[in-house]
Amino acid sequence: MIAKLLLQNTITTAGMGALLFACAGTIHWPSAWVFLATCALLGPLCGWWLYRVDPALLAERLRPVLQKDQPAADKAFMIVFVIAMLAWLAAMGLDRRTQFSDMPVAFQALGLVLFVLSTLFILWVFRENSFAAPVVKLQAERAQRVVSTGPYAHVRHPMYSGMILFFAGVPLLLGSWWGLVMAPVIVVLFAIRIGIEERTLREGLPGYSNYMTRVRYRLLPGVW
Repeated sequence: MIAKLLLQNTITTAGMGALLFACAGTIHWPSAWVFLATCALLGPLCGWWLYRVDPALLAERLRPVLQKDQPAADKAFMIVFVIAMLAWLAAMGLDRRTQFSDMPVAFQALGLVLFVLSTLFILWVFRENSFAAPVVKLQAERAQRVVSTGPYAHVRHPMYSGMILFFAGVPLLLGSWWGLVMAPVIVVLFAIRIGIEERTLREGLPGYSNYMTRVRYRLLPGVW
């Protein structure tokens, strides 16, 4: 399982780097190297931690993003999401090529902090919810239950809350206003995904409807 984790992390990091540098037209992009090095470091470290505390969840997270027991709507979402993320990365590379953005170094440092904070927050989510699969599905074989502790006591979908920090932090780190402007598109996609996920859980997971009544907010307490 660790070998699979390392392979997936290497392929993902190398793929992102290839797209960023190809669109930028140069490899002389220090902040991109910082981003990729952070990904190359955090991926195995987080995977090793998850292997120690919840190997079943790690195995679930390493499965494909398209699965047979996944609702058709979620399969369509994942295809659109992957395309949107590729477009997001390409736009930041093109931003670098055109030298459009001139972002202060302090903002780029803030971006790195947000990236790391998003990772730590998502690890907290994993620690509380062993059923945080990468796809929408019911996990009866793992005796899935409603989780309402930790961040789930405040919002119903804290995983996406943490990912929003990632999609805000990375453009700042890379010094790309284009990437930051595109980030709300990702938030809209998360809102669509939340609708798919809640419909599936409400219909198939006992107690989820009551949980929705107790925890009103989806992503940000007091807002939505």
